[in-house]
Amino acid sequence: MAGDELLFLPLGGSGEIGMNMNLYGFGPPKARRWIMIDCGVLFGDHTTPGIDLICPDPAYILDQKENLLALVLTHGHEDHIGAVALIAPMLDCPVYATPFTAALVRRKLEEAGANIDLRVLDISARFRAGPFDLEFVTLTHSIPEPNGVIVRTPLGTVLHTGDWKIDPEPTLGPVTDDAALRGLGDQGLLAMVCDSTNVLSSGESGSEMRVKESLIELIAAQPARVAVTTFASNVSRVVSICEAAAASDRSVCLLGRSMRRIVEASREVGLLPEKLSFVEPEEAGYLPRDKVLYLCTGSQGEPRAALARIARDDHRDVTLNEGDTVIFSSKIIPGNEREIYSLQNDLVDLGVHVITEKDHFVHVSGHPCRDELKKMYEWARPKYAIPVHGEARHLEAHADFALTLGVKDAIAPRNGDLIRLAPGAPEIIDETPSGRLFLDGALLLPEGSSPLRERRKLSYGGVVTVALAIDDDGDLAAPAAVAIAGAPALDAGGDPIGPALAEAAEEAFGHLARKKRDDDEAVEIAVQRAVRTKMVDLWGKRPIVGVLINRVP
Repeated sequence: MAGDELLFLPLGGSGEIGMNMNLYGFGPPKARRWIMIDCGVLFGDHTTPGIDLICPDPAYILDQKENLLALVLTHGHEDHIGAVALIAPMLDCPVYATPFTAALVRRKLEEAGANIDLRVLDISARFRAGPFDLEFVTLTHSIPEPNGVIVRTPLGTVLHTGDWKIDPEPTLGPVTDDAALRGLGDQGLLAMVCDSTNVLSSGESGSEMRVKESLIELIAAQPARVAVTTFASNVSRVVSICEAAAASDRSVCLLGRSMRRIVEASREVGLLPEKLSFVEPEEAGYLPRDKVLYLCTGSQGEPRAALARIARDDHRDVTLNEGDTVIFSSKIIPGNEREIYSLQNDLVDLGVHVITEKDHFVHVSGHPCRDELKKMYEWARPKYAIPVHGEARHLEAHADFALTLGVKDAIAPRNGDLIRLAPGAPEIIDETPSGRLFLDGALLLPEGSSPLRERRKLSYGGVVTVALAIDDDGDLAAPAAVAIAGAPALDAGGDPIGPALAEAAEEAFGHLARKKRDDDEAVEIAVQRAVRTKMVDLWGKRPIVGVLINRVP
């Protein structure tokens, strides 16, 4: 119809790695229909105290959710499904996923006590959502059932790759459906919205089969207990580790909640070999040291994960010591270096031999390096390239690389960029609201909300609380009481800071006019300023200062 447009809008995952959320729109400006692809999270870190999960702010689409036809999930990684239980109930639209991804989503929904219209589809399903003709295309990645999504519309076809690589010998699941990708190129592909994670890396990412062969050799060479940590979602790697253990006559013990959850979901949908079996932690402790392998969570140094508890020697069932080996069958995700190195140092202090991807061939990436990207562009032959799933440097490098591979134009978007893909040449036509929501306990809070700002301040300068009791005459009924948390109790000379702060508070109160002493806000401001100034003099930092006022008869 006249006025129809095909639009792409990233709300998360463009300009960052993680937290993926993408929208496709079709129709005239006043009657657009939308689909969403993926709904993921980032994990909090030391810059977000008290925050475990961060997700995209879907406010733009929530304002018109009656026009949202579907949420389609490409695969089961947390940065693609982690926010489904938080966000999807608000969207009020069907959610489509393949069996394994759906099994993971169901567990999240049960934990959150949430309900959605979850529709399970075959890995090669083709279905409609309004003007969108959608089809899954099989790719390979580091989790079962990774799918690209073919988005067909009257104005052209788009391939949304999700996360992928080209693995010629996957140890679990089918190979990449290159025939379908070539078919898209033959039919004419308008645009490819594509993973950019490894665009800065030359060559190929490598095959899981080679990792399996390497693990079999490595584990066989270890003389005592072996613990292997990897991403729990990499079921192919989990199976390879189990088969390597079996080749060395070792029993496998699963450690960690997410490892058990992934294995349960894999069994539920028939992904695991029937012969695979596990021993419980309390049983594993009685096995000879050279007959057990612990498969652990905690490859990124997570303090509550199984491997971290073992390294601190406070795991209920497992101890490692001199002569044992820990294999990190994973890479370091940028930002986790400090936690991982600290974990590895703790293990070394126990006398454990630590092996990483730097020491032995124990990991391959799940994302395409430049040679794989080149092959994908040769197969699909898109007219336009839209790089996503990467930081700014990845997106810009991908756009430049795509231009050398024959695309007519490339746009490296940022979250909130509304891109018109058709009609005409692609261009950014608007900037829409985008942002982040922080899961603070059971609440989703917008970025910049006061509790988050205050918590950051607390982590830097602590808090001083001053309690004042004021009588009916406007005088202090008792000396000011001071409590200090997260700040020094003694000054440079070793004298207590509390009495000095109490004195500063009382002086500030005493200098107020009688009329202002009846105004709680005026009292609070005066005391806060005085106490904060005194702390700067004594400590050099400005803590948060709270003032409790009690009016007594």
